[in-house]
Amino acid sequence: MNNQRRASITASNAAIPRTIPTPPEHAFAIDSEAPVASYDNALATLSNNGAPVSPPTPTSMNGNDDNAGASRQGKLNHKTLAPPTLNSLPHVSLGPVAHPSAHPSSLASALRALAHDPTSAAFCEFPVPPSNDSPYTKSISSTAPASPRIPPVRQNSGSQTPRVRPHATTLSIPGMTRSLISPDGKIADRDVAAKLVIIMVGLPARGKSYITKKLRRYLSWQQHNTKIFNVGNRRRTHTGTSPTKHRKEGSVAAITQAATILVNGAQAPVPDSPVQKKSVPEEDGSQPMDQSAKFFDPNNEQASKIREEIAIDTLNELLDYLISGGGSVGILDATNSTIARRQTLFDHIKAREPKLGILYIESVCKNPDLLEANMRLKLSGPDYKDKDPVKSLADFKERVKAYESAYVPLGDYEEEHEMQYIKMTDVGKKLTHYGLGGFLSSGIAQYLASFNLSPRQIWLTRHGQSMDNKLGKIGGNSELTDRGHFYSLALYKFITEKRQEWLVEQKDKIAQSSFPPLPGDQSPPYPDMNRELDEKNFCVWTSMLMRSIQTAQYFEADEDYDVKNWEMLNELNSGKFEGLTYEEIARDHKDEYMKRKADKLHYVYPGVGGEGYLQIISRLRDMVREMERIKDHVLIIGHRSICRVLMAYFMDLTRDDIADLDMPLGMLYAIEPKPYGIEFHAYKYDEAKGWFNEVPGYMPTRTVDRSA
Repeated sequence: MNNQRRASITASNAAIPRTIPTPPEHAFAIDSEAPVASYDNALATLSNNGAPVSPPTPTSMNGNDDNAGASRQGKLNHKTLAPPTLNSLPHVSLGPVAHPSAHPSSLASALRALAHDPTSAAFCEFPVPPSNDSPYTKSISSTAPASPRIPPVRQNSGSQTPRVRPHATTLSIPGMTRSLISPDGKIADRDVAAKLVIIMVGLPARGKSYITKKLRRYLSWQQHNTKIFNVGNRRRTHTGTSPTKHRKEGSVAAITQAATILVNGAQAPVPDSPVQKKSVPEEDGSQPMDQSAKFFDPNNEQASKIREEIAIDTLNELLDYLISGGGSVGILDATNSTIARRQTLFDHIKAREPKLGILYIESVCKNPDLLEANMRLKLSGPDYKDKDPVKSLADFKERVKAYESAYVPLGDYEEEHEMQYIKMTDVGKKLTHYGLGGFLSSGIAQYLASFNLSPRQIWLTRHGQSMDNKLGKIGGNSELTDRGHFYSLALYKFITEKRQEWLVEQKDKIAQSSFPPLPGDQSPPYPDMNRELDEKNFCVWTSMLMRSIQTAQYFEADEDYDVKNWEMLNELNSGKFEGLTYEEIARDHKDEYMKRKADKLHYVYPGVGGEGYLQIISRLRDMVREMERIKDHVLIIGHRSICRVLMAYFMDLTRDDIADLDMPLGMLYAIEPKPYGIEFHAYKYDEAKGWFNEVPGYMPTRTVDRSA
């Protein structure tokens, strides 16, 4: 072959990508200039005396030329050969495997065998498709009818049957999680290990009851069944009789309100507790037991025995609530100030149900002014109500000294015995914890870290009237109407005036009071009231929807307000019903309309992004903690579902009230946190005057519009 022809073929080979590059000096050509059309002709040309020819081994990648001669004699050129075809493969002499009647899968097996044979260079040059990718290697589709799918049978693949190991205590959020045993996301009765007993620890007047009430309100708002069991309330109810008497009568649940609500400065009426209504008849010859400071002296053996029995009875009631009463969290509110008492409670819980979680929460008060204020508040409690305040204060301080003589704070003992605990100092100023396990304990620690006693106001209202409000449509992102713009201006003027009034009122209280409080002061100011009143900021939080942002336009123009838009404050997403009216939904989607009407709290709108009230509660969890944490005033310009959920938290409403709470346009609510609860005021917008008028005695009610 001439040099020109050799150079032409070499150039052609160089243009073809190869798995193993061949150096130019190893290039070769076949003597015949005409390309070979098939593997049959190629193999026939290379055969010697009718014997099959084994393709030569490819040139070594390491440059070894030992087999170069054989390669030049028998290696086929890509340019002159066509790829192998299934029609040509049966005629290739491949031994006993290759037979015209062989099944296609046998041919694929032979092809794979040649591909893995180091001597089969001719076939290795062309990549063979994997058997899984070849339609010929798959079974022929059956024409028989499909067999019914057999669902998996419930079983236990573990080493022990029945299962002994407790189930996992992972996060459970109603509306956000669900499982076979908990379709609504609540902690299932079976998951006892996920339930929690909270044991309060601390000396009197350290804010334990304040903490337990707020904690119960928060957990209940999160849809976890939570209840407080106050040992002191039980003691006051039953110590009028002998210890055996109260055990015979059984347990009586002490209903503890989560927060005292002051409506327009006066305490709102609260339904009488069954404990308060029940009168305990005295046995003949018995006298009401003395409950002065002597009753709490640890050296008083008779009183100590009674207090121990009452504590165990209260704990049993708590355990009944968790184990068989559908409860998730039970809070034992008592001093529990000694290691012996805490170990007794721990052992009693584990004896009844070893899987239950136990969390100790201790409240420590190191600020003497704060401690003095807490003691003054005790004078209005049930132990000293309608008694001489000077003598009552002296007696209470003696009671505290009696507890202090045997008090042992949480610490080394609990850590040595792997007992989880949280210790709060000065109501949230310092928080330490040890060995927290489970989502409830971790979430409680985050919530407790947000506490503060700073005086402030929290304002809550819906946006002004929007175009969709005017048309009766739900959802959407429409702008305000002219009436809505007038509302935003009136809101700005009213809040600005009320902000100044509040500042003057706080300074007057400070000027008229003395600190430390004088004997007889039942509601003294707290230390934080004296600090930074003039420097207190005012935050305005809106959603990211146009109607909410426009309602805050006048606050945005005033540099004395800090305005921020929050996506978590957006209105409940109505899914595919966005932009429809309730009448249209009732007419065109009757089934969905009836499902929502039957259970609005758990209902979720269909379609992409559709939400329900439980989803709103979940995404407002961080918002609530932020509202508890900040010491500044805040105004929230929200939407109907947002205001309902936030109002339910601050007013301690039941889960049955959340989705049906009346929350019309034009209402403005003021919530002022207090050490004993909250102070609540409501104002209604007077459109004719462009101002707000206070509504005396206003309490949240259910809406009359059942579609809203």
